[in-house]
Amino acid sequence: MAVIVAAKRSAIVPRGGAFAGLEIEEIALPVIAALLRAVPHRVDEVICANALGAGGNVARIIALAAGLGHVAGLTIDRQCTGGLDAILLARALVDSGAARVVVAGGAESYSRAPQRLRGGVPYHQARFVPMGWDDPDMAQAADVIAREAGISRAQQDAYALDSHAKYRVAAGEIVQIASVTRDPAAGRVTAALAARAAPIVGSITAANTALAADGAAFVLVVADDLAASFGGGIKILRGANVGGDPARPGLAAIDAVAAVDGFRADLAEVMEAYAVQASLCSAGLARVNAGGGALARGHAIGASGAVLAVRLFYDLAAGQTGVAAIAGAGGIGAAMVVQRARG
Repeated sequence: MAVIVAAKRSAIVPRGGAFAGLEIEEIALPVIAALLRAVPHRVDEVICANALGAGGNVARIIALAAGLGHVAGLTIDRQCTGGLDAILLARALVDSGAARVVVAGGAESYSRAPQRLRGGVPYHQARFVPMGWDDPDMAQAADVIAREAGISRAQQDAYALDSHAKYRVAAGEIVQIASVTRDPAAGRVTAALAARAAPIVGSITAANTALAADGAAFVLVVADDLAASFGGGIKILRGANVGGDPARPGLAAIDAVAAVDGFRADLAEVMEAYAVQASLCSAGLARVNAGGGALARGHAIGASGAVLAVRLFYDLAAGQTGVAAIAGAGGIGAAMVVQRARG
């Protein structure tokens, strides 16, 4: 059984902030270097999710920067779910015996994403369409599910304010990069700001939407017979990837959690792209986002799913089970169940 034995992330920094001048490998490298410190085993693979880059094998670039020249690297794009999918892929490699030690997660530079054309129009002059085809605008899709579920702007704002109020990080969770040691957006939303925020569409505002951001998050996944040499970790019990309704992409995490049902979660980490989406996807789960979520941190697309795993790694106590769940553009969802062994 695959075990996550180490987990690290960068701060999640809003687009145009302290990470704006960094290449993607400059955001990812310090995180991976912190993971690999004193690792007594050879790394077999690096899997990196990335959604907004210019193409090419980002994982190979990161592996070379980390001194892992023997690793080919594998880059995946599953939009928002990619960081969690990378970890599930690492689990599959380890459980199959194809690898013994895998670095997996995601990295994103929203600030340095290349300009693309859609119908001859640069994205910065048109609505951003993450999948590059006619899936709905994300904010419009969030407003649709808010209206369908009868969730008001006031309820969404309250959810966002709660995310900011709960925000905390664990010691050692964030690797310092460019002097940043804390998610700078956390705490930015107050009741007064939420009340005066202009609508993006309908009940969706900047206050109840996660900020576009830069960041990286990675975990070290190893075979269970190696876990003791790292001092233990959290076992990956199961995972699921699902395709849902592309017109309501934010709800795909519900189906992903259903696909890994049959467990009792003590903790849940659910992606908060929009407050309305997160509130619906959190229904029925216990103790959701105990340290706040992406509404407080920000959304570094390819890294966001891996951030959920990092948070569980630090928050799960001995014997506890946790679930991470995330939805992505195109109506895709991913979920993972993990458990920390009893002492």
